Amino acid sequence: MDNKVRKPYTIVKYNGETLSSVQDDIAIEFPLTIHVDGEEFATIVCSPTHLEELVIGFLASEGLIRLHSEIASISIDDNHGFAYVNLKNKKVINKDLYSKRFIGSCCGKSRQFYFHNDVRTAKTITNTTTITLEKCFHLMNMLQHQSADFRLTGGVHNASLCTNDEMIINRTDIGRHNALDKLYGYCLKEKITRSDKIIAFSGRLSSEVILKVAKIGIGIILSKSAPTSLGIDLANDLGITIIGFIRKNQLNIYTHPERVSGTELD
Repeated sequence: MDNKVRKPYTIVKYNGETLSSVQDDIAIEFPLTIHVDGEEFATIVCSPTHLEELVIGFLASEGLIRLHSEIASISIDDNHGFAYVNLKNKKVINKDLYSKRFIGSCCGKSRQFYFHNDVRTAKTITNTTTITLEKCFHLMNMLQHQSADFRLTGGVHNASLCTNDEMIINRTDIGRHNALDKLYGYCLKEKITRSDKIIAFSGRLSSEVILKVAKIGIGIILSKSAPTSLGIDLANDLGITIIGFIRKNQLNIYTHPERVSGTELD
């Protein structure tokens, strides 16, 4: 079966001395337009994998649904890039709460997130799930081993849903927020309890990522990358523990260190 995350292209490569024609793996960029109850709702630019999970997670993140059982039917036309969703309880999309907008894959500016629906769906996390320093490194190593598409393309992000001991699933996408929506959609579809779970993540921890984690309902996020200032501010407000720059034997705990056991300062 063809790989849906990457596609080979013939390019000209310069290695510092000579030019040569080589095949290079490039991340696939795929537009998916979502229709809800016959009305166009949004277009997402994504990697064309686990599209049903992506749509479910996206609709939950946007506040259209809370449970998978609220969906009457969902069909994906991946040949033409359309998703058709019918809800059991038909809704009139209130333009004050939702805006029909283009949601791209570019980092940092892909989403206007200060909408009424974010206020309704971004929950303050109060769970007491904890993690050790050793487990932080263990889970990030597991994420790295699942990142073949990133190693080959350099153009995708990875997000993993984890327990303290193991990775449950890993999802890949050109958009950081899309990878998280796929996790969210999986949890809703499979009725996975989220309060005791951890997310291991490959990307920068911006405000949109932290809002997404709050909507999913998870209190700890691990990353090899750094947070932004607004990401830290939101994590403090929403009760989310950010652990970043997890590399080799070093890491930074930016918010709510009480969830990381054995880190009391002298």
